Amino acid sequence: MLGVFSSSIVSAPEELVAAGCRTPSPKTKAAELINRFVRNNPSAVTVQIGDDVQLAFTHDRESILQPRSFAVKDEIFCLFGGVLVNLGSLLQQYGLAKSANEVLLVLEAYKTLRDRAPYPPSHVVGHLDGNFSFIVYDKATSTLFVATDQYGKVPLYWGITADGYVAFADDAELLKGSCGKSLASFPQGCFFSTAVGELRCFENPKNKITAIPAPEEEIWGATFKVEGPVMLAATK
Repeated sequence: MLGVFSSSIVSAPEELVAAGCRTPSPKTKAAELINRFVRNNPSAVTVQIGDDVQLAFTHDRESILQPRSFAVKDEIFCLFGGVLVNLGSLLQQYGLAKSANEVLLVLEAYKTLRDRAPYPPSHVVGHLDGNFSFIVYDKATSTLFVATDQYGKVPLYWGITADGYVAFADDAELLKGSCGKSLASFPQGCFFSTAVGELRCFENPKNKITAIPAPEEEIWGATFKVEGPVMLAATK
């Protein structure tokens, strides 16, 4: 799965900008990143949302333990990878049909977050038990919301293209070709929301997250770490 967002939607993280400046490396523009995804995945589906957002999705080379799904509801778009072990109880909590899957559950959870603000994002994501990563884009509010599970079982990466777009994908090699060293693994147990304006740990939302420059031999330009003692956020 792949999501590409212009600077009018999300500002490029300073840590990734700095990583790319520290070790200059070849990059491509966002359009070429999308085109390469489509070339590599013949069955890919792409969605253009205005001039500032592109999403792409495929079942090619999909793991049975980490299925990918895509859904749209009320101009809210979601790419989801993984499985929730507490899906049944969450469907009941949100009043959804038993036949609904993870991506529909996340859409409903996001709507609850949005419509009941200031409902804490950490509380919503903290209720998701399983292996997952997802990208949500709300066209009505131009809000981006991205998260991964606490163990990082479903990889997610983010980087900056040559023309300043912020890209998220579950394929590090795909992003490396377009983002160079302006690339990092999205930190496990964290979420990024343009409504909040920063990266946060959903289990320890008050703990600061810092970016550590990566060694030259690594694919990443930086590694994000959650500081401070670990204290699990309440999920009940």
